[in-house]
Amino acid sequence: MGYTALALTDECSVAGVVRAHVAAQENGIKLLVGSQFEVFCHFPFSLTVLACNLNGYGNLCEFITKLRRSSDEKGAYQLEVDDITGAELQDCVVIASPKRMSEPAQVEQCARWLLDQFLGRCWLGVELLSLLDDEMWLYRLRQASDLTAIPLVACGDVHFHVRSRKALQDVLTATRLNRPLTECGLDLQPNAERHLRTRLRLAQTYPADLLAETLHVAARCTFSLDELKYQYPDEVVPAGETAASYLRRITYEGAGRRWPDGMPAKVQLQIEHELELISDLKYEHYFLTVADIVQFARSQHILCQGRGSAANSVVCYCIGVTEVDPARMSVLFERFISKERNEPPDIDIDFEHERREEILQYLYRKYGRERAALTGVVISYRPKSTIRDVGKALGFEPDIVDQLAKSHKWFDGRELQQARLLELGLSLDNLKVQQLMVLTDQLLGFPRHLSQHPGGFVITKGLLSRMVPIENASMADRTVVQWDKDDLDAVGLLKVDCLALGMLTAIRKALDLIGKRKGHVFEMQDIPSEDQTTYDMICKAETVGVFQIESRAQMSMLPRLKPRCFYDLVVEVALVRPGPITGGMVHPYLQRRQGLEPVVYPSEALKVALERTLGVPIFQEQVMQISMLAAGFTAGEADGLRRAMAAWKRKGGLEPYYEKIVNGMTDRGYEKAFAVQIFEQIKGFGEYGFPESHAASFALLVYASCWIKCHHPAEFLTAMLNSQPLGFYSPSQLVQDAKRHGVEVRAADVMHSDVDCTLEDMDHKPAVRLGLRLLHGLRSDAAAAIVATRQERVFDSAEDLARRAGLEQHEMQLLAGADALMSLSGHRRQQVWEASALRSTPELLRDAPVDEDFLELPEAPEGEEIVFDYAATGLTLRRHPLALLRPLLAKQRLRTAAELQDCRNGQLVRYCGLVTLRQQPDTANGVIFVSLEDETGVVQVICWRSIKEAQRKELLNSKLLAVYGTWQSEGELRSLVAGHLLDLTYLLGRLNTQSRDFH
Repeated sequence: MGYTALALTDECSVAGVVRAHVAAQENGIKLLVGSQFEVFCHFPFSLTVLACNLNGYGNLCEFITKLRRSSDEKGAYQLEVDDITGAELQDCVVIASPKRMSEPAQVEQCARWLLDQFLGRCWLGVELLSLLDDEMWLYRLRQASDLTAIPLVACGDVHFHVRSRKALQDVLTATRLNRPLTECGLDLQPNAERHLRTRLRLAQTYPADLLAETLHVAARCTFSLDELKYQYPDEVVPAGETAASYLRRITYEGAGRRWPDGMPAKVQLQIEHELELISDLKYEHYFLTVADIVQFARSQHILCQGRGSAANSVVCYCIGVTEVDPARMSVLFERFISKERNEPPDIDIDFEHERREEILQYLYRKYGRERAALTGVVISYRPKSTIRDVGKALGFEPDIVDQLAKSHKWFDGRELQQARLLELGLSLDNLKVQQLMVLTDQLLGFPRHLSQHPGGFVITKGLLSRMVPIENASMADRTVVQWDKDDLDAVGLLKVDCLALGMLTAIRKALDLIGKRKGHVFEMQDIPSEDQTTYDMICKAETVGVFQIESRAQMSMLPRLKPRCFYDLVVEVALVRPGPITGGMVHPYLQRRQGLEPVVYPSEALKVALERTLGVPIFQEQVMQISMLAAGFTAGEADGLRRAMAAWKRKGGLEPYYEKIVNGMTDRGYEKAFAVQIFEQIKGFGEYGFPESHAASFALLVYASCWIKCHHPAEFLTAMLNSQPLGFYSPSQLVQDAKRHGVEVRAADVMHSDVDCTLEDMDHKPAVRLGLRLLHGLRSDAAAAIVATRQERVFDSAEDLARRAGLEQHEMQLLAGADALMSLSGHRRQQVWEASALRSTPELLRDAPVDEDFLELPEAPEGEEIVFDYAATGLTLRRHPLALLRPLLAKQRLRTAAELQDCRNGQLVRYCGLVTLRQQPDTANGVIFVSLEDETGVVQVICWRSIKEAQRKELLNSKLLAVYGTWQSEGELRSLVAGHLLDLTYLLGRLNTQSRDFH
């Protein structure tokens, strides 16, 4: 369009400036960096601030930070004219745009205020948008300019790039105002002129002197984000040491602990290689910062585990960041950092999810709010949020919008499905429906709001608030920067990922319980390695609740892969991923592992890279090694390939590597067909190929969780329940699985239960006592009050409980509804009756007894009890609901899960169970996997795309589902292929069960 420069001025924000900077560089356009503010005073105006240089940019960032941090509401700010001083915004130029309805005196006041604060670096902005009073408005601004000598400059007030996006702009305005379009009135823009107009249109609209002035503004602004230079914090280096000497010292001290009998020569060579590279790139502070965080966590007994690329580093192993012994892995340090890439490494550290906040607050205390903050995350519009916002803006009935959003499932893709509209009785010929379809398609992928990263922390030596504005998060005591994590990479800012992992919480709690039973501290390192009983359990796919290998896809792989050692688990974790699946690597690996085909290598040179996975590339590191060994890539080029693999589906970028890979391999004597196959596998890794280092870190937790489940199932169940929400399975499924494996589970009871679930009969085979935390709706402080009061003296009645623990009537009713007053009041109906009569009493009457006649009620039938159990806790310890329905189901020839196990492969069968899980992985080609549960076990059902399309309602809405289909039995692998579905939810009556649905 002929523009020489463009300014991006988000309101009180620079959130979009990094992406604009990258795009401007790619297109050869100068970017002016700034922000816009609404100023409240008796001469209201909009103030646009543009940074002239690095100092001006820092001042602008601090100005935004001050406004955002002083606001109690996330994303809001309040700016009065007296809050603005020219000194605060040195090295910035400003453009003031008075409100169109301003009187001449107000415009003049605005101009004189500019003279007072920004003499020589200010303009009055003129926005000519084809409105009726454009000429009068220009005249009024000319008068103010003549009086004050402040020049006028043409401004576009651009909100969208082309005129046709005006409708979408209106929808976004309605969404921001939380009103339908019909109620937005003058808040909507009156026309579509706020788009990027051509230079010809601008010349026809604005006087030449106003357009010329835009060039003067652009000439004053020379700042580029390339000028930002990150500096590492230096608190982590003790006095008298350099960063390099201190990292070397703690590395070798750690090596002494890791290898007490002497360090292998190969390890020492690797340490020196890594330290040399770290020193060349000056990354010592980064490693020391991460080591400091891990050291603090361990000092507070917080379980943590480094993962990802860090596991490739011997240095990280020595300083305690990762627990993966490099001797068990193939070390490729260039996967971690390389000279050619010349950017900071990326270390992820997982902490117990319940205690991760302690780590974040430690960083805030250590470095201060001005030097440390969480990374922002730009949340983009997805189908459901798009349907809701557009539907509300267009004025659809809330119920219709809600049903339409809920009917759009994860596998329906991005577009609004016409079939879903028709199901709700909406006509495709209706104009509003057509607008809904068009606008939702346009809005998908748009930025919706700025959220906080799960744990990415930015830490700087100087003021972070001069590099990027910091604002309050919606969560208390959290502050975030206005840039997305990808933006940080683009401008080279250090990010340390302090992430939360629920399984670490569960493992730590289980270890504490095991230690309590054993009478001494029991840690992760005390778990025996390579326990064959544990591997026997894994091979049978009895892995409900454990880490990573608990999904339906992983369970179906376990009996075929049959892991017998730690490295088998590393492969298992990485193999069931989109990358290896779409790259066609799973079947060849299994065939070779089972001895059904020979292990062959394309060449002896590639044997080094592929020998550990039987000649089949499974890990990202192997793809990098292949590119280096067979195609002549340097280490840096190989890492560039890895990055392109990760991003090619979003950004493209793999095709430039095609010729280099194929030609590089053919030049070195490889067949072209093999080279092309390798390239296709690389594209498959773009679907999410797993790094070996990442898989190894996860495999440690896989083994630990499996060992605990195998040898201490009661402790495992207790820890899992106390760590909810967590994992693939609901508490009900975890309890059902534990009971099938011989664990006794006892009901929550105010006379026995703590807040958390506990173990009873510790000296014998322990039983699990459910905790009060599982009772839906019961406040945590009320549960704590019950436990604390009981420790003083046991309760002698429900009345005594209510009086001494200070419980309200509804809290007593919650306890009664959950059958938790059994020890005090008898059966549930009696509990509910007594609880309904109890109310909190005034302090004066607190100890006064209440005497009234006892009324004995009949006990409820078992079905009613089960309904109440599910309503109160989401699970039951009584008989499974299907045990009560079994006579009725048997009449329909619907078998149990146990009966199916004896069926032959290919046999036609009928089965019915509660729907506990639905899953459609991206690699499943439209197939949905459903888990059904009855009183004897769980059956995995395969629903092909044809079934999904023909019986969508039954498949997605049923709580009790009958399946007529074909039984598949291959060794330990068993499943039911659906041929016809039948919704039997009506048989459940008032019983309300929930399934967990995953991608």
